Amino acid sequence: MLESQDLAAVWLTLKLATTVTVLLLVFCTPLALWLANTRSRWRGVVSALVSMPLVLPPTVLGFYLLLLMGPNGPVGKITQALGLGVLPFESPRVS
Repeated sequence: MLESQDLAAVWLTLKLATTVTVLLLVFCTPLALWLANTRSRWRGVVSALVSMPLVLPPTVLGFYLLLLMGPNGPVGKITQALGLGVLPFESPRVS
């Protein structure tokens, strides 16, 4: 029988899968339509960015995300300036 921690993990997985699916449908479907129909000079750059998860291993992408969101990265500096801390290294807050 599943314990409460197991059920919490399953529930979290279902919530995450649902959220990601909705976000991908909302943002990526219009992006795919734009890429299929545009003649913009930005098409190559956007197409390369969209293809990165297929080309690069997850560890490489994770490393670049840590650089981007770390204490010295551009996103990390913005979140620090806003008082949010550094995203990948912030411990959960207890309210």
